[in-house]
Amino acid sequence: MRRTVFNEDHEAFRETIRDFIAAEVVPYYDEWREAGAVPRGFYKKLGELGVFGIEVPEEYGGAGQSSFKFQAVITEECARAGVSFGGSSVHTALCLPYLLAYANEEQKRRWLPGFVSGDMMTAIAMTEPGTGSDLAGMTTTAKLSQDGTHYVLNGAKTFITGGVQADRVIVCARTAPATPEDRRGGISLLAVDTASEGYAVGRKLEKLGLHASDTAELSFTDVRVPVEDLLGEEGRAFGYLGQNLPQERLGIAVSAYAQSAAAVEFAKAYVLDRTVFGKTVASFQNTKFVLADCRAEVDAMQAVVDRALDAHDAGELTAADAASAKLFTTERAAVVIDKCLQLHGGYGYMMEYPVARLYADTRVSRIYGGTSEVMRSIIAKSMGL
Repeated sequence: MRRTVFNEDHEAFRETIRDFIAAEVVPYYDEWREAGAVPRGFYKKLGELGVFGIEVPEEYGGAGQSSFKFQAVITEECARAGVSFGGSSVHTALCLPYLLAYANEEQKRRWLPGFVSGDMMTAIAMTEPGTGSDLAGMTTTAKLSQDGTHYVLNGAKTFITGGVQADRVIVCARTAPATPEDRRGGISLLAVDTASEGYAVGRKLEKLGLHASDTAELSFTDVRVPVEDLLGEEGRAFGYLGQNLPQERLGIAVSAYAQSAAAVEFAKAYVLDRTVFGKTVASFQNTKFVLADCRAEVDAMQAVVDRALDAHDAGELTAADAASAKLFTTERAAVVIDKCLQLHGGYGYMMEYPVARLYADTRVSRIYGGTSEVMRSIIAKSMGL
């Protein structure tokens, strides 16, 4: 069936991204995986290409586009090539919406030009050791100084994608204690300069997958954060976080679909080339049936993702819609990619084959952005259950 979710501008952008990946990513990707991060200079190349400025208004150096579909194109093309852009997806898909929505004019002029160029990379620090998805349980504090000029930040965060190389991190912290009546109140967002005294990057975490993306533990010891770096209004961060979660979960759904589609293509190419018992693996009925099942699953995922992309661009994607899209695509991606790996036989277990990397990379999609169990709770609540 003809896909209608993307227009001519999106497809022209796709060709640009595809050529860029072939020239600037694929030849070096194995080195990046071994290093556990992409080179810092690579982000400057993404900035020069315009990747970071797509949704940034023109007055700050961006292209002023409002459609999330350009980010979806990048996700699809990275999956198609079996690569990633490191922590840049957090920079654009997670951090940028907060800057656009809650930064004041002075902050936008101070931060967005560097954001667009890649000179200032960002990350967001929400999760804490021991709290997981319970953001209201965070214990990191930011106390206003007596003279009112700065906050004093103390605490720790974990699982921070892009945390090793970030120049500024949006940190969720308690500026007022939680109460039994309102556990979610009193949380604020601070855009913390990583060069600040007392700010420390702890362990660079070794993950099951996503090896080209740096993930870190962070700690804050009496870090002085100017009040001018408070993002939005004090105490309202929990509401801010909830407003951006549908887009975050949509991005994960797009990735799960794209990785599944790529896995099917990798498996198809492999079984057409691989010979056993005197004939290609593709000639066996089991192979045909397995790939036919996978294709049907991918078609269903694409329909869900495309509908959600249209709804998001129209401003109609609800929290339950995004949760449903994430739950369905990530759960089915696990099945599809596992089947595609199985068709590779022993080679599917070798990391030199992209299907093995997809298998490892996609596992976290059922955890981050809210676990599958949290998604089910959101959907059930929307059903009145």
